[in-house]
Amino acid sequence: MSMTATEIATQPACWRRAAELARAPAVIAALPPDAATTAVVGCGTSLFIAQAYAAAREAAGRGRTDAFSASEFPFGRDYRCVLAISRSGTTSEVVDVLRGLPVGAVSTVVTAVDGSPAARLSGRRIVLDFADEQSVVQTRFATTTLALLRAALGADIDGVAADAERAIAADLPVAPGAVDQITFLGGGWTVGLASEAALKCREAAQLWTESYPAMEYRHGPISIAQKGRAVWPFGPLPRGLADEILATGATLVDTSGFDPLAALILAQRFAVAAAEHKGLDPDQPRSLTRSVILAHMEVPE
Repeated sequence: MSMTATEIATQPACWRRAAELARAPAVIAALPPDAATTAVVGCGTSLFIAQAYAAAREAAGRGRTDAFSASEFPFGRDYRCVLAISRSGTTSEVVDVLRGLPVGAVSTVVTAVDGSPAARLSGRRIVLDFADEQSVVQTRFATTTLALLRAALGADIDGVAADAERAIAADLPVAPGAVDQITFLGGGWTVGLASEAALKCREAAQLWTESYPAMEYRHGPISIAQKGRAVWPFGPLPRGLADEILATGATLVDTSGFDPLAALILAQRFAVAAAEHKGLDPDQPRSLTRSVILAHMEVPE
């Protein structure tokens, strides 16, 4: 079994631990208070988790919440809180955002590495060291971060973790090698999950994947759907879209029996299986490293 697959299987326990941590006074104090206008930043997988949390927080009525790629952070806007997500705490663009915030700005970092540059630059930190990974491809740190953030919004993570256990044991909803392309769809907070699922398949298996908000899929992307390709939604589809997809001959993947975060595990497992089917090593993705540290950006010691 690959190291990535081993880490995927540990997610239910990590999520339960994160849910407990979300009740700790120090973590509650570190997260944006209700009604605080908040920006959430990250890169790659962390960006998609930021997008999911931003949509979920705003939908829960906790305050305006915007998500940005750290490299595109709008420094001219006045956010009461900035929440940064970085597994390693060394990602250059995230460090750059934290270093560039004005004096008095309230910042929090969620990271797996205490003492990292991002942790030192942030006023508050939440350290999920128990969810850290050896793998280049992120799985459990990202989902554990989202489990903690969803728990802080009132989600029942025990139930989600139970779904995750079923997702680890379940047959894959589509066989590796059965399709040559997958489009992932989401709505609301699951748009970020769709993007993350697509990224996992690209990283691990070099598979052609795309992702869209479900309603946007009609506006052009459906033109590539055909037999031998699949559409994989996170959450219910808009009325009529399932029939339109099936009419193309594409496979429509059904993971409706799982919480969307647990369904992401199925996509992670599919990515690993697709890599192995193609003779690739999911632990050694092409052209990737555990953290992107750019030479022209100084990372503080």
